[in-house]
Amino acid sequence: MLGVMSPQDALKIAQDKALDLIEIAPNAKPPTCKMMDYGKWKYENKKKAQVAKKKQTVISIKEIQIRPRTDDHDLETKMKNARKFLLAGDKVKVNLRYQGREMAHKEVGAKVLRRVIEKLGDLAVPEVEPKMEGRQLFVVMAPDAAKVKEYRLKHKEEAKAEAKEEARAKAEAEAGTEEATADS
Repeated sequence: MLGVMSPQDALKIAQDKALDLIEIAPNAKPPTCKMMDYGKWKYENKKKAQVAKKKQTVISIKEIQIRPRTDDHDLETKMKNARKFLLAGDKVKVNLRYQGREMAHKEVGAKVLRRVIEKLGDLAVPEVEPKMEGRQLFVVMAPDAAKVKEYRLKHKEEAKAEAKEEARAKAEAEAGTEEATADS
């Protein structure tokens, strides 16, 4: 705080200190100025913006297309892909497209879409309820952080149990071969 002074005096002081004189509040009476290294300030702001951009998470929407007559196995395959997307943190938009006379039986497609919502219910929640748009019925599923965490924990425990079972079976098999070679 150097007080009130003429612009020429302020500029001379800033030049003596090898700094820039920057006007902060031009509409104030008298106008407020600050002495700083403007290049350094711009550089620091650019770095802060880059760090903020790195921390930013981008959620993309992955789309899965089905039909009212999609077979169970095909539906399972599509649900497996949807699970991958949800576990990766992406939203999933499930499109059910009607063709021709399928429009006369919209309830069949709605039933298929309800099954999809049930199957993905352990990982996600419907962000938008099923909605009709032209010849398409769609729902947007968003990953639920608590459900995803619970799902991963459950599958990690199952993987550990399977690994223990495999190790036990392998040990039993090795013990059986050792006994067979000892008998010979």
